[in-house]
Amino acid sequence: MYLPPSPAVRAPCPASSCFVFSYLHIIVKTQLFVKGARCTQGAIVLKSGQSAPCAARFAKKGEYLLMKVLLINGSPHEKGCTYTALSLIAGELNASGIETEILNVGTKPVGGCIGCGGCAAGKGCVFGGVVNEAIEKAKTADAFVFGTPVHYASASGNMTSFMDRLAYAGGKYLAYKPAAICASARRAGTTTTLDQLVKYPEFFHMPLVSGSYWPMVHGSKPEQVLEDEEGCAVMRELGRNMAWLLKCIELGKANGITHPENPRRPMTNFIR
Repeated sequence: MYLPPSPAVRAPCPASSCFVFSYLHIIVKTQLFVKGARCTQGAIVLKSGQSAPCAARFAKKGEYLLMKVLLINGSPHEKGCTYTALSLIAGELNASGIETEILNVGTKPVGGCIGCGGCAAGKGCVFGGVVNEAIEKAKTADAFVFGTPVHYASASGNMTSFMDRLAYAGGKYLAYKPAAICASARRAGTTTTLDQLVKYPEFFHMPLVSGSYWPMVHGSKPEQVLEDEEGCAVMRELGRNMAWLLKCIELGKANGITHPENPRRPMTNFIR
């Protein structure tokens, strides 16, 4: 594989009528294409015998869709500090040609899971609401970012309830998709909150995207968060690293590489 000198160059695919912009990051010499044709990733072919995967992926009936990341905001303040952190991540994803959506789950009450098993019928959580809305979005999302404010050294109550129900009723739509987490606090409790949030992606074979430090920002107002230069830098790292990983996964799919089919794990009896 060859990395071109200017990875941010954009060019429309001449063989596509959908006007998807191709991000020309990697030239794959192992697939032979005619110049001007479109590869399986919907990217422009620069030269005969080469293709350039981008952020577009093949859909049914010849349509091309951008990859999409769903960002979950667990804050009761819809446009507060957690939103600010998520927006920094989303900005880097957008700059790489990846669509984003921030879904707020913190502004309305979200009841917890009662373990009724009703979701086993395959129709989502029996209590409906934002959890089922998220499950529908998760079906077509390629990756996720879970963000929460710190409440008493843990995720917000709504975020905890949401994550429990999302995982139980819609975990199969999270499986094998990249995930990132982040926490926002005025002062402390971030690391324990991150320890809580990370448990969910670890349960569903989700590759965890990280940066150069624990993913947290500090401040009691959005403008204070933006003054946390180190925290903001880490948020941007998460966005760039997730974009890189998503493109690697899509490139792998184009070359016949998919996630492993793991067998159901045995359940240990701890009191036997």
